[in-house]
Parts: sequence; structure tokens; C-alpha cells
Amino acid sequence: MWNIIKELKRKDHQRYLGGLDFFKYIGPGLLVTVGFIDPGNWASNFAAGSDFGYSLLWVVTLSTVMLIVLQHNVAHLGIVTGLCLSEAATRYTPRWVSRPILGSAVLASVSTSLAEILGGAIALQMLAGIPIMWGAILTTVLVVILLFTNSYKRIERSIIGFVSVIGLSFLYELFLVDIDWPAAVRSWVIPSIPEGSLLIIMSVLGAVVMPHNLFLHSEVVQSREYNKRDDSSIRRLLKYEFYDTLFSMGVGWAINSAMILLAASTFFAGGVQVEELQQAKSLLDPLLGSQAGTIFALALLMAGLSSTVTSGMAAGSIFAGMFGESYHIKDIHSRAGILISLGVALLVIFFIGNPFKGLIISQMVLSVQLPFTVFLQVGLTSSRRVMGEYANSRWSTFVLYTIAVVVSVLNIMLLFS
Repeated sequence: MWNIIKELKRKDHQRYLGGLDFFKYIGPGLLVTVGFIDPGNWASNFAAGSDFGYSLLWVVTLSTVMLIVLQHNVAHLGIVTGLCLSEAATRYTPRWVSRPILGSAVLASVSTSLAEILGGAIALQMLAGIPIMWGAILTTVLVVILLFTNSYKRIERSIIGFVSVIGLSFLYELFLVDIDWPAAVRSWVIPSIPEGSLLIIMSVLGAVVMPHNLFLHSEVVQSREYNKRDDSSIRRLLKYEFYDTLFSMGVGWAINSAMILLAASTFFAGGVQVEELQQAKSLLDPLLGSQAGTIFALALLMAGLSSTVTSGMAAGSIFAGMFGESYHIKDIHSRAGILISLGVALLVIFFIGNPFKGLIISQMVLSVQLPFTVFLQVGLTSSRRVMGEYANSRWSTFVLYTIAVVVSVLNIMLLFS
């Protein structure tokens, strides 16, 4: 009995959580997954479902598989080297290679920020009747304050939680509408390219596999205080990081699919073409009744704010990495990257006549830049000079380059369509 009491008083037990260790590593993937339910995704998915029914569901499946592979691979780079993708490119590749690619990645973050700011502006218009231009300015100012004061960390969980509730609402509504499940299942796995669908295909692809998120994931994965003292610790970390990525991207796949399914079963079945994001609030009517519009607008605002924050962080990480520095909000290069991304995006919004069309095109621009980022990433993670014994295997390199080639071919098809 005395030995049991002494054992209870001990405080030097070695920590061992087993399966619960998984929860320690959840976070970086979920932060990246905010981009899965951003305003650009909403627009692309609603357009895909309303214009082409279930037929473009395969794009969500393909994009998610690509994203899981790419996000895990780039997190691999961050964990092993302690560098984000931009820093590694600056250190290990010639300037004539790294600078154009990183410069185009900054432009991709501008395109992302444009979609997120537009989404926030549309939400403010729905909530308070504020004109799009003024709503865009207010959204940008608020995001800059959140980033520069670092106060975003205090509300990050509540924002992700709120937006997740709306995402889960879309999933729940699948039980309230009449969906042709056999046709949906076929469309998830069998590719088809209906006439006139390439722009939407590239928009959905760009909305899921966002190049700026590859830079962001390699940065945020280092924010955890991981133990990387030996080979077994690193391999354990890589395993749990993969679980984080798989779980987070799986959630994103489900929510994106739900949006297309709902748009197909309501708008496409009724012959209604979605031409503005405000129309999509009707999807929530069966679940939320007369308050659907308000709740939809609040969710859109939260999605716009949270994803604009992450696109700003990504731009700061990319720009700081060009100077061999990691992201830090007090660093002048990180701040410059944020201001470039948000400022240029806001400026472009002033010249956009159709906000919904602007959202679609902005996502397409991301898919155009994506192959450059992927080729850069694979070159780095396949190099033993960069990764040592953790360099990609030949099979991994083949798969990663295949992804880059597939996206490149789709871009070429869009160019000549």
C-alpha cells in the first residue's frame, strides 16, 4: 500500500499518450483547410453544380488526392529542413529559377486574397447593404489589423469553428434533398469534361489545390514545438503529420462535394444558373428557414476573413523567404508581403464589374501558377542535398511529377479551348 501511495505522488513519469498523441499534431492541416471553404470555393462549387450537375465531382476527388500528396510532401520539407518552401528555394536553387517562381507565387496569393476580400465584401453587402467597394476596404483593413496585431490567434478557433458549422450544415442538408446517389458516385470517380466546362474545372482545381497553401503549410508546421532530436522522433512526427493532413483534407473533400451535390440537386435540376453568390443562400433555407440569408452571410464573412488572413500569412512567408527569412509579423519583409498581397488585390477589385465572375477567374489563376510551385517543390524534396536520407523515393517523385504534368496539361487544354 505504501508503495502505491509513493507511486501516486511521483511526478517524473514519462509522458505516453499512445493513440491520443494524434490530437497533439492536429492543427496545421486544419489551418490550411480553412481555404477549402473560402468564398472562392463556394463560387466555384456552386457554378460547377448549377451548370453541370454531378459531372464535375471527379475534379474534387482528383484535387483532394493531389492536395493530400502535395501538402504532406511540403510539410515533410518543413519538418526535416526547418525551412519553408520559399526559404528552401532561395537557399538551394539559382536566383533565376527561384525568383520568377516565388514572384508568381506572390501573384497567386494576390489572386487568393482577391477572392477572399470579395467574399467578405459580398457578405457585408448582404448583411448591411454596404457597397462592394466599401465592403472590400473594410475587410482589408480588418484583416491587416488582425495580422499586424497578431490578435487573429485569439479568435482563430472560433472562426474555424463557426465556418465548420456551416460546412457541416451543407453536409447535413444532403439528407434533406433528393440526390441521385448512383450518378454522384460515378461522377466522383469517372472523369468527364462537358462542353464549356474547362474554366470551371480549373477554378475548382485551383480552389482546392491552392499554391499559396503549399508555402503556408511548410511554414505553419514548424510552429509546433516538436521533438526532432533523433531519427525515430522525426519519423513519428511525419506519420502523425500525415494523419493530420489526411483528416483535414478529407473534411474539405466532403464539404466541397456537398456544395456541388446541393447545387446540382437544386439549381441544375431546376434549370437555374447561379450568377451571384447571394443565390446560394437558398441552399440553407430547408435547414435554417427565414434566417438562412443572415446565417449564410455571416458564414461567408467569417470564411472571407479567416481565409484572407491565411492568404496574407502565405504571402508574408513567400516574400520573407525570398530574403532567406522565416515568417514573423514584426519582420519588415513579412509585412511587405502581406501588404503587397492585400493591397494589390484590393486595387484590382475596384476594376471588377462582376464579383461572382471575378471569384471564378481568380481561382482559375491559381491553377495556372500551380505547376511552377509543384515542380519547384518536387525538385527540392527529391534532392538529397536538401533532404538527406528523407529525400523522396523514386515512386514518390514519379507521383509528384505526374501531378504537375496533369495540371499542366489541363492548363494547356484551357488555353486552346
